[in-house]
Amino acid sequence: MKAGRILSVLGIASTLILGCTITTAAAEPAYPAPDPDPFYAAPANIADYEPGDVLAVRAMPPLPLFPATTFTLVKFRSTNSQGGPIAATTTVLTPQEHRPGGPLLSYQHIINGLGAECAVSRVLFTADPNLAVREAPVLNVALRRGWSVALPDHLGPQFAYGAARLGGQITLDGVRAAQRVGELGLAQSPVVMAGYSGGGMATAWAAALAPTYAPELTLAGAAYGGVPMNLLTMVRALGTSSHPAFGLAMAAAIGLEREYPDRLPLSTQLNTRGLALRDAMANGCTNEIMALGAGKSAPELAASMSLLESPDAWSVVEANSLQLYGGVPEIPVFEWHSPTDPLIPVDAIIDTNRRYCAAGARLQMDQNISPEHLSAAVLGMPAALAWVDARFRGEPAPSNCHSV
Repeated sequence: MKAGRILSVLGIASTLILGCTITTAAAEPAYPAPDPDPFYAAPANIADYEPGDVLAVRAMPPLPLFPATTFTLVKFRSTNSQGGPIAATTTVLTPQEHRPGGPLLSYQHIINGLGAECAVSRVLFTADPNLAVREAPVLNVALRRGWSVALPDHLGPQFAYGAARLGGQITLDGVRAAQRVGELGLAQSPVVMAGYSGGGMATAWAAALAPTYAPELTLAGAAYGGVPMNLLTMVRALGTSSHPAFGLAMAAAIGLEREYPDRLPLSTQLNTRGLALRDAMANGCTNEIMALGAGKSAPELAASMSLLESPDAWSVVEANSLQLYGGVPEIPVFEWHSPTDPLIPVDAIIDTNRRYCAAGARLQMDQNISPEHLSAAVLGMPAALAWVDARFRGEPAPSNCHSV
């Protein structure tokens, strides 16, 4: 699935969530099937650990796609959206050029799926071409510069697709954990976070949350692009008509219910067809989800639109809308997007950037010549990579806040 399409339907997902009504009061969320690999399981005493504490480390086999690179899977303690302890994972790629204290890039990959096979830590090693890591060329550029690269599974153990704030917390804890694994040589490393679209959401939230969630981390910057900054705006702008990418909308609805089961009881609101579709998708990745949901719409899966009146439902959408979060990054930011992106509210991006600038953030905004979401990712990546490289070299961060 192309990056632009992945996040373009997030607003539709919120519409689905807010537009269903009760038909099966006893229905529970459709959580993912238990992971068959015990490595991913949380220990019974996970509450005894602090966020970012390392729970387990596993050496992984080499990959031809990433030559001269070793792979280390790190399990760590993180925090869910309710403040409870969870086990999360990140995969650290270490190039042969790495030196102790060398740069660490935390790259938040786009993850659009609901089951274990969709995790980046699994996708790296899959033989399925439909799940290949499309950003491999860019990541190899970073590796050959001697940078270590961390790829967190930022949807968490329940695959809470759409829960952006959760992604920010897992990203920060993944950095903490990577720096606490002594053999990786990252304890004194400068760190930059980066990502686009869905990965950009996790990155942008991590940058905004860092001052309060992980104040001890020394971060050199964050580069993110194509970020949906306000899901409320997207909900109100998009209707409930059928959509070719409705499968991803449904997946986001399922994922958000997993993270907020009491405030967004989606499964109690679906009709028989909706429950059947939910169950069919519950462990799917992109292609399966897209095929199952193609051309469907929210109204055909629900009896009414009563949850549009629910303050709890709206509060969940608000809680994952970065424009509405009061925190401001204390690290330099590079933000890029298409000024005519039809898939996300550009006004929300501009407003968020202006608020950051007014608060004193050093922000470099890049509006590239792309007319839409996907090509903006490609066209903006060289400038983003150059910006990250300059942060690792210790150069003063530029700012064009005066023109934002």
